[in-house]
Amino acid sequence: MSEQAPDELPEPGPPTAPQARVLGAVAAGGALGAVARYGALVLWPTPGGGFPWTVFVVNVSGCALIGVLMVLTVERGRVTHPLVRPFLGVGVLGGFTTFSTYAADVSGLLVRQELVAAVAYMVATVVAALAAVWAGAVVTRRLLDGPVRDEGRAA
Repeated sequence: MSEQAPDELPEPGPPTAPQARVLGAVAAGGALGAVARYGALVLWPTPGGGFPWTVFVVNVSGCALIGVLMVLTVERGRVTHPLVRPFLGVGVLGGFTTFSTYAADVSGLLVRQELVAAVAYMVATVVAALAAVWAGAVVTRRLLDGPVRDEGRAA
């Protein structure tokens, strides 16, 4: 098995880069992520009173990328620069995903008395986002590990 044992994982903690550089990385990444989200909302607008598919897709895809990033940075240590996680994780993906808009969309659906759509959106977003983090991590691990060979099979 190629996964690290829990006692081999790095301890979570503050970034090792100086705080001003970390804040700059988060701010720059957040700006890029927010612009990317805004671009998605402009390119794929939700019609008035429609289901907020764009925000759903943005949040789920952003969560999948978080799964990829965590495998590369924390679990496998493939990417070790101290500003990568603040820039990509907190900044870009934090600015790209938008759970505040998700909450506002749920509220809007409830105000319009679309209870089934509101509950479906609430549950589907949480389930899909968690599944996306898991799937992103699993796929990344498999890609890093390469093809699995069946050594018990005769040639």
